[in-house]
Formats: sequence, structure tokens, C-alpha cells
Amino acid sequence: MTNLDLYAKAEHLLGIEEATEALYDLYRSELDGKEVKTLLDVGCGRGGFMQRMISDGVKCKGVDLSALMVDECRAQGLDAECIDAVDVEGKYDAIVSIFDVLNFMDNETLVTFLNAMADKLNDGGILIADINTLYGFSDVAEGTMSKDRDDEFLCVDAIFQNEKLDTQFTLFEKNKDGSFTKYQDSIIQYFHKIKTFQKLEKLKLIEKQTFSLYDTEDKTLLIFKKKL
Repeated sequence: MTNLDLYAKAEHLLGIEEATEALYDLYRSELDGKEVKTLLDVGCGRGGFMQRMISDGVKCKGVDLSALMVDECRAQGLDAECIDAVDVEGKYDAIVSIFDVLNFMDNETLVTFLNAMADKLNDGGILIADINTLYGFSDVAEGTMSKDRDDEFLCVDAIFQNEKLDTQFTLFEKNKDGSFTKYQDSIIQYFHKIKTFQKLEKLKLIEKQTFSLYDTEDKTLLIFKKKL
């Protein structure tokens, strides 16, 4: 099991449903009124945003590095693959990367990824993504939380230092015989400065807005347009 599969397995215990829905609403409003017939969702999760856009008549493709997430998408009849986004074929009117996906990449990987995504946009295409602010990392994400539900127990311990958030997930699942299976892994997220996004070779940052998911300015929405 990869660390992203562990995250997928524990996600329902994190209490992020409301925040996820708020992000979906925000992204959908940004795409409303634009000529978007095809969309690539990078880090598509369980496919909630694709379901919304499909209902708007948009043809959607999703990719995620968690096989568990992709399996759930496919079970709903969604077009999803467990592959790196740079290996996706075809071009799209819009690409979205929702809920910190860019923060899972170090700076070098991030720049390579964004320029590769530009190559997968049609002329005039847009890319929308959100990132954690410095406050979002140091004052919101850092810390320890635990959740106990039915036959599961989750502990999350996150430390932010040197512009990196190191989050350790420990999940216990009760077996039929009364014993417990322990899963443990860590995920690293990286803080990114806005100037990184202003120097891209193939994408132009046309808008940025700071907003709140948790009653603080913990997120920044980034909107890019493909350079011609």
C-alpha cells in the first residue's frame, strides 16, 4: 500500500468533506461561462468534481496516483487512470488540480509538471489549482489529531519546518477476530512561493486569490492560461 493509498483509506476520518465541497463549488464557479468541453482532473480522488462537471455536459478524464481512488472512480463509470498526469494522452480545454495537489511536489517537480500540463491544453486553455498558504501550513495543518469511529482509529501528526509539512498517518483497523491491523506512512508537502508560478515557461498566471476553508486565509487559488 502506497502512502497515497493509506491517505485514501483514512480520508473519511479526516473531516474534510465540507472543505472539499467548498472547493468543488469554487472551481465550478471559475469554469462557469468558459468554453470548456473537455477537462482533465489531476488528483481526481473519488471523482466528485468530475461528476459535477459531467452533469454540466463536460467530458472529463481523471488521473490519480492512488489505485484505491481510481478503482472507486471506475466503479462509478468514470474515466480514470492510475498514471502520472504527464503520461495522459490528448489535449483539454481545462485542467484542474484540486486540494493541495501541487503541494505534494517539490519545486523542481512542480515546474516540470506545470509546463507538461501546458502541453496538454488546447490553445486558450486554462489550468486551475490551489495551494496552501504559509499560514495554512504553519497554523492550520501543523499539529496532531485523532479520530475514532466504529472499528477504526486514526492518528495524524504533522510537523511544518524548513518549508515542508511532514505528516504521519497511523491507522488501526479491527479485524474479525478482534485483533488490529496497523497501517503507517508519511506524506511530505511543500510550501511554494507565488514567484515560482510567475516564471513558468509555458503558462501565464492570470489570477490569484487567497481564500479561506477554515476561517483563515489558508488557501490560494491560482488560474493559469496557456502561453501562445
